[in-house]
Amino acid sequence: MAVDFTTPLGQVRLLLNDVDEDAFVFTDNEINAFLALERGRVKRAAAQAIDSQATNEALALKVLKDHQVQTDGAKLADAMRRHADSLRKQAREDEDADDDGFFFDVVDIVGGNGRPPELTEHPQGWC
Repeated sequence: MAVDFTTPLGQVRLLLNDVDEDAFVFTDNEINAFLALERGRVKRAAAQAIDSQATNEALALKVLKDHQVQTDGAKLADAMRRHADSLRKQAREDEDADDDGFFFDVVDIVGGNGRPPELTEHPQGWC
């Protein structure tokens, strides 16, 4: 079954470059868990998955040298984490662009002493 890149799960797979259906790195359940942790935000879920994979790579590869072949898990993990950070930055920018600029805070107009604010009408006896 082909990956459906129009779904959040497929989009996370695309960002992870986890598209080889014969050898997925993450199961659908794992990606759905990342999506749940990040409240359905695709780029943030992909960043979490990359961070998880980076930790696994750093632990598994460490620094190995065999004849002419050398691996460095820490460098690979660092590059993966920079990619995850980039996705989080993009997610923040997307979220800021989606913000319509309208927001407000609820303010307690009575105050701590139980008196209304100055210059408001109030019942007799308040000074």
